[in-house]
Amino acid sequence: MTLAEQQRALVDALVAGGDVPAGFAAAGVLATRAALRRKRAGEVARAWPFLAASFGEQWYAAFGAWAAGRPPQGSLRDGWDFARTVQDTLSPLARDELAGREAAFSYDGTCAPVPRNRLAARVRLLLSRHGSRPA
Repeated sequence: MTLAEQQRALVDALVAGGDVPAGFAAAGVLATRAALRRKRAGEVARAWPFLAASFGEQWYAAFGAWAAGRPPQGSLRDGWDFARTVQDTLSPLARDELAGREAAFSYDGTCAPVPRNRLAARVRLLLSRHGSRPA
């Protein structure tokens, strides 16, 4: 295995739930993985404070369990994806937080969120280039 392959395997083990690669101390990799998940949960909590607050003391455990095996997508997307999966259990403030993001951004769950005003501007630009006007 080349150095690049070893590095990819280590990163996969740390952030995407991959197996601990041969030649690495499992305890160290697992401890680092847990620390990185906790850091990720903290970043998401800063971007989604009501989401995190709705879980209280269980925030790190709940988010960490969801994040296991999922590579990071950034705190906005990670929080959004998590909120969508647990939306039936959210507090009213967290549901409002999610609804506000859904209203302000267009997000399909695969590509980065786009502010709706920018999305409308892009549509108008594309339509104007093709000689069409919105109805």
